[in-house]
Amino acid sequence: MILLVLVASVLIAGVTIYQYGEQAKDYHQDRLERKEEQIKENIRYTLRKTTYVATTENLDLIFKDEIYEIADVLNVNFNIYDLEGGLIKSSRPKFGNDSISMCLTPSVLNHLKNSVDARYLEEKAVAGNSYQASYTYILDNKFKRIGILNLPYFEDNSFNDKELKEFLVRLAGVYVLMLLIAIWLAFFISKFITRSLQDVSDRMNATFLTNTNEKIRIDNPSSEIEKLIDAYNAMIDELEISAIKLAKSEREQAWREMAKQVAHEIKNPLTPMRLTVQSFERKFNADDPDIKLKITEYSKTLIQQIDTMSSIAGAFSNFAQMPAQQNETLNVVKIVKLGLDIFNENYIRFIADDEEIIAELDRTQLIRVVTNLVKNAIQAVPDVASPRILVTVSAEDKFVKISVADNGVGITEENKDKIFEPKFTTKTSGMGLGLGMVKNIVETYNGSIDFTSLPEKGTVFVVKFPRV
Repeated sequence: MILLVLVASVLIAGVTIYQYGEQAKDYHQDRLERKEEQIKENIRYTLRKTTYVATTENLDLIFKDEIYEIADVLNVNFNIYDLEGGLIKSSRPKFGNDSISMCLTPSVLNHLKNSVDARYLEEKAVAGNSYQASYTYILDNKFKRIGILNLPYFEDNSFNDKELKEFLVRLAGVYVLMLLIAIWLAFFISKFITRSLQDVSDRMNATFLTNTNEKIRIDNPSSEIEKLIDAYNAMIDELEISAIKLAKSEREQAWREMAKQVAHEIKNPLTPMRLTVQSFERKFNADDPDIKLKITEYSKTLIQQIDTMSSIAGAFSNFAQMPAQQNETLNVVKIVKLGLDIFNENYIRFIADDEEIIAELDRTQLIRVVTNLVKNAIQAVPDVASPRILVTVSAEDKFVKISVADNGVGITEENKDKIFEPKFTTKTSGMGLGLGMVKNIVETYNGSIDFTSLPEKGTVFVVKFPRV
């Protein structure tokens, strides 16, 4: 209602201003034509009664005194030019020192000659006011052109502007009153309509799944509001049942999720331990001169994985998170290479830009990040004719970048947004917690993990950790 009043007031004000402008334009146009016709009539009368021959050369003599009488009677000034545009006579005295043009421009003469009704109207603005000048031919008694009549006309809109201003002030007063009435009516009607809705809204805002919610009771509601209240009260009954089921389900789900997470975390170190033992059994040679060094490396790897399992068991017993970070300054290149030693696949290659890239990280968690990404890459290339997995470590600005690229089956478009979600997996085995865990570890260090993938072409995972 308020908007309609405002729009109506603006439109009516605009139409009013336009209408006054058109009226003023028509008024000045009609007045100019009437003045021009009166002057032409007086000129024809003078030409009929004069004793001089009506020629261009005699116009100065014919209108020597008559031009002032005509101008005085009609209260308007005008000028007479010859057919070439030269000024012959003006009703203004001492015209040589004023602003009267002594010669018409070629443009005016051309327009006048080419006009259908032998009349040309020139419009321009002078000193902020609208100015018009009409040009017509002066004809003798035989309708022969002997001169040019010029009638300058300055539009005076002061009276019209005053009337418009007064009308707009009155119109504004009326619409202000209408606006106040519309505001009052809009407020009254909206309060009346929304009174019951406000009660329903307040109850809905106070409704929570974990609270005891009260039903809505309103006396004599309208049919529409009554349907809304009945639907809300039915929802409250269903909500109480759902809250009980949800609480039970959340407890069961919490234990289920923790069991999956612990099983996954324990399985991670078991796999490299198994691979390490198999590698040691296959490569053991008692006569090898470096046998002690290799035994030390194998033992170190096993001890690290056993320590990881111990920390997981401790965390589970205390219902805490996974093993806390034990940050140390380490060579990322060396640790990544150490993490790859547990894999026996000959198509895994490792490249590092530098021999040493230092960062503050947890050794165990860094190995878990690398082994999880490589395991995913291995699982992506079982059906590829020439499988390739490339692990690279490089320094990039203030970060150390670890890339794991494979030429496997890739990731489909519909799965790209779910790849880091817990429990999401496209494999027939596994819990789908690996990449989610990797993402959590990386983000803990204010790092980032991203990937690019093309179906049937391969996938590249890129992990960035802050450098020291």
